[in-house]
Amino acid sequence: MCRPERTSSSSSNCQDLVWMGVRVEKGGRGSSNGSSSSVAAASRSRMKMWMIRATTSVLVWTCVVQLTTLGEMWGPRVLKGWPSCFTHDSSSSSAVSALDFDSQLLPSPRPVLLPPKRVYKNNGYLMVSCNGGLNQMRAAICDMVAIARYLNVTLIVPELDKTSFWADPSEFQDIFDVDHFITSLRDEVRILKELPPRLKLRVESGMVYTMPPISWSDISYYKNQILPLIQKYKVVHLNRTDARLANNGQPLDLQKLRCRVNFSALRFTPQIEELGRKVIKLLRQNGPFMVLHLRYEMDMLAFSGCTQGCNSDEVEELTRMRYAYPWWKEKIINSDLKRKDGLCPLTPEETALTLRALDIDRNIQIYIAAGEIYGGERRMASLAKDYPKLVNLKFKHGNWNVRKETLLEPSDLQFFQNHSSQMAALDYLVSLESDIFVPTYDGNMAKVVEGHRRYLGFKKTILLNRKLLVDLIDQYHNGVLDWDTFSSAVKRAHADRMGSPTKRLVILDKPKEEDYFYANPQECLESSVDLLSST
Repeated sequence: MCRPERTSSSSSNCQDLVWMGVRVEKGGRGSSNGSSSSVAAASRSRMKMWMIRATTSVLVWTCVVQLTTLGEMWGPRVLKGWPSCFTHDSSSSSAVSALDFDSQLLPSPRPVLLPPKRVYKNNGYLMVSCNGGLNQMRAAICDMVAIARYLNVTLIVPELDKTSFWADPSEFQDIFDVDHFITSLRDEVRILKELPPRLKLRVESGMVYTMPPISWSDISYYKNQILPLIQKYKVVHLNRTDARLANNGQPLDLQKLRCRVNFSALRFTPQIEELGRKVIKLLRQNGPFMVLHLRYEMDMLAFSGCTQGCNSDEVEELTRMRYAYPWWKEKIINSDLKRKDGLCPLTPEETALTLRALDIDRNIQIYIAAGEIYGGERRMASLAKDYPKLVNLKFKHGNWNVRKETLLEPSDLQFFQNHSSQMAALDYLVSLESDIFVPTYDGNMAKVVEGHRRYLGFKKTILLNRKLLVDLIDQYHNGVLDWDTFSSAVKRAHADRMGSPTKRLVILDKPKEEDYFYANPQECLESSVDLLSST
C-alpha cells in the first residue's frame, strides 16, 4: 500500500514515481507533448485514485482495531490450553499443581467473557449509603442493585457505614472486588464509581435530595415515589438501606437479580479471598471443622439487653452502653423475659450444652466466627473444656484459643486490624466452606450465610430453636430432666432444622416476623422451586 512503483516514460531522460496514486516527476521538467487540459484531467484522476486508496486504508485499519478488541475477549476461550510465548511450561504446570488444592476449597477467579451492556434510557442517578455491619450492608447492596435496575437509573458504587459501633473505615473497594461488581452486572444496570463531574460538584456543594426509603417496601413504592424524585432532581441519595425491600410479593426477575448480586457479583477482594483459602486449607489439613457464630459480643448484649450469666458490674456496663447509642431505641429491657421468649443469643455455657446434646464430636475443630467474647476466658471455660479444638483468628483472651498461632502468622492479619468488616468477610468465607455452621443468634450474618449455604447445595446448617432450648436447659439444670432425656429432646427438636429445603414463611403485614428473603431465597434454589411447585 505504501510501496513506490517505478514506471517508464516516453522520455528516456525522465522517470516518474507513483506514491499513493500521485505521480512525482523527476528531472525538473514537465511533458512537452500534452496540453494543459489533459494535464488537469490527469491530475483529477490521480487525486481521485489517491482518495480511494486513503479511504480503503482507513477502513482496513478500523477492521484491524475491532478484530484486536474481539480477540482480547474471545482469545482466552479460543486459545485455551495453547502454550503461551510469555511463560514457560514448567513454571505454569507447577503453579497449577500448587493451586489445585486451593481451587477445590474456594472458586478462584477465572477470566470470563463480559456480558453485553444493557442499553436503556437513563432516568438519573441513585446514590446509597449503607448502614450496619457487613452482612446487613451486603443484603442492602443487593436490594439497591435490584431497585436501580427496575427504575432504569445509574447506580453509584454504594458507600459503606463508617460511623456505626464498629467504626470500620473500609471503603467498598477495600472489601469487595469493585471492578468485578461493575462489569458482571453491566447487562442489568449501569454502575459507576462516582458521579459525572458536573453532578459530583453539585452534590459536594450540598445540592442533593437525601431521604431514607420506607422499610419493607414493594418495588411499586420505588417506581411511584422514588423514581419521580430522581427524574426531578437527577440525583437522589438514600441514606438508609437496611431492610428497605420486601421479602415477598416481588417480581421473579427481581428476586433472582437479588440472588445474582449476592452469590456472584459481590466477590471479596483478592487479598481477602486468598487469606480465606489459606485458612480453609489449614483447617482441612486437620480434618472436618465446624463454624460457630457465637454472637456473644459486648455490642450484641448491650443492644439486646441480654445479661444471662453476667455479674453486676457487667450488667451496669452493658446498660450504660445501651443508653449511649440514641438509635438503639429500646432502653428498659427485662433480660429474663427476653431470654424465655428466645430473643437472646445463647451464652457460651448454653452453647456447650446444646452441642453436647446434639452429639457433636468433641474432637471436631470449632472455628469461632465472632468478635471478642464478652467475659473472655471466664465465659469460654465450659465450651473450651467440652471442645478443646477451638480456633479464633482475631484476639487472644486467656488460653482457650491457643491454636491461633498455629493457623496464621500475625503478619497475615496485619491488614485486617481495626477493620471489623474485613474480618467479618474472612469469617463469611470460612463459614460457607465449613462442614457444619451453627449460629447462636439469628442476626444478619447468620441469616445471609444460611441462605448462601442453601444455594451451595443445602449444606448442613443447624438452626437452633432458642426458645425451646433455654426451657430445656433450665429443666436440666433444675434436675427435672436427666441428661439422656434432655439430649433426646434437643435432637428431636432440631431434626428438621438442618438447612434442608423448606418454604419461606410469609406473614402478611408483619415483615419483621416472617422469614428473611436472604435466609431462604427459594426462588433461586432448584430444590425449593420443586418444593414450591408441588405445594
